[in-house]
Amino acid sequence: MITDRVRLTGFLLLLGTGWGLTQPLIKITVTAGYQPLGMIFWQMLIGAVLLGMLRWRHLRHLQITRKTLAIWVMIATIGSLIPGITSYRAAFHLPSGIMSIVIATIPMMAFPIALALGNDTFSRRRLLGLILGLIGVGFIALPDASLPERAMIAFLPLALIAPFCYACEGNIVARWGTAGLDPFAVLFGASAIGAVISLPLAIGSGQFFFPRSPFILADVTLTLSSVIHVLVYTGYVWLIGRAGAVFAGQVSYVVTGSGVLWAMLLLGETYSLWIWVALMCMILGLMLVQPRLADAPTVGETKSYG
Repeated sequence: MITDRVRLTGFLLLLGTGWGLTQPLIKITVTAGYQPLGMIFWQMLIGAVLLGMLRWRHLRHLQITRKTLAIWVMIATIGSLIPGITSYRAAFHLPSGIMSIVIATIPMMAFPIALALGNDTFSRRRLLGLILGLIGVGFIALPDASLPERAMIAFLPLALIAPFCYACEGNIVARWGTAGLDPFAVLFGASAIGAVISLPLAIGSGQFFFPRSPFILADVTLTLSSVIHVLVYTGYVWLIGRAGAVFAGQVSYVVTGSGVLWAMLLLGETYSLWIWVALMCMILGLMLVQPRLADAPTVGETKSYG
């Protein structure tokens, strides 16, 4: 007989595997020549429409105030626009697997920000996790043979902006809340606001595009990554409510590991020994930075990045 924990573990693995798939899908999209702001607009639009369809019964009673608008604008900007522009630009130049490893630095970056804002207390264990994360980045950046081309190193700082933004976003939400909005309302409003903001920016910068038949592979991967994001986010919120924040937080390991494996499978990427060492450092760092059960927030207090 399959126990409830086995089912939840299987669901967590499914979520992480789906989330990890988005990185190589984005790589395919940017390689086709699609520009960041145009991609962000379509992702935000698809996300808002799909989430609106899934949660319409709850969202139609949504009260819009100055506080809710401020939350949506903040998350749309720090959680979508800035990290999207920088990570998509970096994804054009860096291997997809590297982007999956870099995104694992979110909780490591979040810890010192949390200390600065008074959201958390000092912990030697988490400090060690942060140091391991920095060592992992060092293994990517410093050895001459770590990346396929040495020139790629110039885009690693650009890739690190996205996890920094997500870490800031999570801490801002933890410190000041979401004006009473549930996670689905937050994502829906931020997606709608993000689409409104990114559309004129995409048009004005010449990055807007309109997919036309016959659709190319990049159109499919862009749509698929957008749909996956909404579905896994919805599943992640459900898992937090069902199994708790600590259990759900373990999805980070699966996202990073599966992102690397998906890149190898779909894109034929190969990595040097230094990259595998960096991945191990990131996984160990994640294990140390993750809150223990006694430190974990309750379901109502839990926040999600990005």
